[in-house]
Amino acid sequence: MRAAVPYIRRGLTAVGRVALLGLLALPVRIALFVLSVVTFVLSIAGVGLVLAPLVQLVVRRYADLHRRLAGEWSGVDILRPYRPQPPRAFIGSPRRWLWLVRDPATWRDLVWLLAGAPTGVVLGVLGPALLAYGAEGLLGIPVIIDAATDWYGYGVTWPIDDTFDVLSVPAQGALITAGALYAGPWLLWTLAQFDRSLLGPTRSARLAVRVDRLTETRTQVVDAQAAELRRIERDLHDGAQARIAALGMSLGMAEELVTRDPAAAQALIAEAREASGLALAELRLLVRGIHPPVLAERGLGGALQALALTLPIPVAVESDLSGRPPAPVESAAYFAVVEALTNVVKHGGASAAWVSLTHLGGAIYITVGDDGVGGAAPRAGSGLAGVERRLGAFDGSLTVDSPPGGPTVLTMELPCALSSPKTSPSSATG
Repeated sequence: MRAAVPYIRRGLTAVGRVALLGLLALPVRIALFVLSVVTFVLSIAGVGLVLAPLVQLVVRRYADLHRRLAGEWSGVDILRPYRPQPPRAFIGSPRRWLWLVRDPATWRDLVWLLAGAPTGVVLGVLGPALLAYGAEGLLGIPVIIDAATDWYGYGVTWPIDDTFDVLSVPAQGALITAGALYAGPWLLWTLAQFDRSLLGPTRSARLAVRVDRLTETRTQVVDAQAAELRRIERDLHDGAQARIAALGMSLGMAEELVTRDPAAAQALIAEAREASGLALAELRLLVRGIHPPVLAERGLGGALQALALTLPIPVAVESDLSGRPPAPVESAAYFAVVEALTNVVKHGGASAAWVSLTHLGGAIYITVGDDGVGGAAPRAGSGLAGVERRLGAFDGSLTVDSPPGGPTVLTMELPCALSSPKTSPSSATG
């Protein structure tokens, strides 16, 4: 019996929730639908320019509540489909009214309000009705009433003609009750799916959002690349270029002194040799910052393993990639992990971290975790914001799970296909 308690609790909770959403929300849906229609009609007279946006604001808040409950109660994620609000679109302005009228999601919300009323009633009544019907039989109420009054109603809903019927009523009630408890979560899930069909973005809306996001990330990447090119130019000018210029001057002076003062010429040549070594080291460091040679030679797993060995905390790196992603994606993934681990070392307060790589369903999934203090968020100007920009350039995404007190787990997704591996896949612990 104790093992059945979670099952019973889950079923009862689901039946109660579907009844709440389906029955108690009925007057709210009807009222909001009527108000929406009336205020849009009143827009002809001008007063609707103020009232319609106010009513639609309430409608969208109510729809957002259902989106949130669908995710929390049924695990059905419903994205907001609304178009971005244009500038200076305050309530009462024609710009805001036109924004609402031209947004297909506004009219889909109204369809959801109207169609959701009967759908919610059917699903909201079905669960409690089945549960009450089964509990009635389980408690033997039809047998008691039939024996006392021979009421005709129980002859229809619970036919009782002989001793076998009397004895089987509790068993039938138990089966119906169990079925109602089992059906409760499915009824709730069905209602959430109905909500998603009208409250979620359409395919064209998803494509529009994706295009907007890609346009935004491309702009950010172009700006970041321009800043990176300026940094490289500055480093070359102030570093290697200056040393090479000094090297030329030293060699010129040595050429003049080689016959008159061989000792001084030898000292200048030695100084030039040292300057050439420093210039070469700076160039190698600069190239490594653009595209690490180890990334090209050993792939993403091997490059991250080499990176882990240079960090002040132990970092475990595991990779089961069966091939190599395209070079730009591989580079973006590498530097995204570099930024994430840099964030761990500087701000995470962690004693250990881990990185895992896998490829599933046409995308690379990278998990970076640590046992630090938590509280990480991709705020503007933070390292995680830079990670989001890098991933966004390739239609990737970043998910951050970092409660206060830790641990912090970053999940990066980069859509791509893998080619045949140029080197053996790396899997190691650093």
